[in-house]
Amino acid sequence: MIDEKRLTQIKIDNDTTVSVIKSKLLSKFDDKIVHGFSTRLGGVSKDHLSSMNLSFSRGDERDNVLENHRRFAKALGYDEKKLVFSDQVHKDHIRICTEEDAGKGIIIESDIKETDGLMTEVKGLPLITFFADCVPLLFYAPDINTVAAVHSGWKGTFLRIGPKTVKLFRDRNADISKLICYIGPSICGGCYEIGPDTAENFMDFNDGIILRDNHNGKYNLSLQKAIRKTLIKEGMKEENIEISDICTACNSDILFSHRKTNGKRGNLAAVIMLKQ
Repeated sequence: MIDEKRLTQIKIDNDTTVSVIKSKLLSKFDDKIVHGFSTRLGGVSKDHLSSMNLSFSRGDERDNVLENHRRFAKALGYDEKKLVFSDQVHKDHIRICTEEDAGKGIIIESDIKETDGLMTEVKGLPLITFFADCVPLLFYAPDINTVAAVHSGWKGTFLRIGPKTVKLFRDRNADISKLICYIGPSICGGCYEIGPDTAENFMDFNDGIILRDNHNGKYNLSLQKAIRKTLIKEGMKEENIEISDICTACNSDILFSHRKTNGKRGNLAAVIMLKQ
């Protein structure tokens, strides 16, 4: 179980504390960016959604979700009314977001469809992606001051959405040797058991570490290490990639986990924004 001392506790509204998880690497750029990963703590949602559910698609009351967004935004320091929501379908589509995308998904209907990755160079435009075991990727290119938020489940990992994001940074003239990536809290390899059909897609990672054959028809897969390997192959430096060791399934008391709760859960979120 995670030691709650590792969480960043942020007090808002005098008597409310919001708990967030931050990247050590990205925190070195706190003068340039806002970033954070939510927990279940500090919100108003009830029962299996308690308490910081940030998704409108889990059966929560809309007012609860809006209040949770207000609290999380106040804790990190961005305007929740400008959030740009992803539309996650486990594919490899990435959208370059502009000022015109502000608020899409939270206060206005969004035309951003089938998009698991968001990128922007616009200051003050917060990008948000949602999770409950899948892997959040937060990128920052300091030389071109551009950020990205990406959702990578097993399908996105197989489709190489992480490396495709790196290619987009390269297309925008980023120095990939300086690119930072935070691979955030997600289900760990020890908890993520898969069948042979899924494992078949990852046989090129079959090294006993990223993919482990349990010799009973089941495999264990570390999505985080698979993603890191593909990012390095695309040109990133290993020292610029941070993998969170916080597992959503091992810590389902403070993080939402789809597998641990058989789908009865809310959604966590990862946010990144360029400061104005």
